[in-house]
Amino acid sequence: MSVRIEIQYEGELQCTAVHTLSGDRLRTDAPLDNRGRGEHFSPTDLVAAALGNCVVTVMAIVARDRDIDMTGTRAQVTKEMSAVPRRHISKLTVDLVLPAHLGPQARRVLERAAHTCPVHASLGPGTVVDLRFAYEPV
Repeated sequence: MSVRIEIQYEGELQCTAVHTLSGDRLRTDAPLDNRGRGEHFSPTDLVAAALGNCVVTVMAIVARDRDIDMTGTRAQVTKEMSAVPRRHISKLTVDLVLPAHLGPQARRVLERAAHTCPVHASLGPGTVVDLRFAYEPV
């Protein structure tokens, strides 16, 4: 299946992207450290957001198939940039907080699923991905 995203340059280093299937729109801006105003997600911010959302979504698919309730799961993604050998995302750290009520088997299944995220699989060797798991009461 293919999906089409249409991009319109709006000027001032900002773009609008339209997900043609749904009509959803989002704006991007160059980041503050690369001549932008930082008013919207930067393109590399979207990669970080995509990774976090993908990890949680893949875990949720596996959880639903196994009747595991992971409601309340949260993720925080920290993006680190590097300029060597050229500007790129050097590291993405995903801190996941899952419900404490999950038992050892559910935890193993969900943590294994997290590592199968297609966004993670699409990132090159120049980007380190660190998935960290914590369990807290919801």
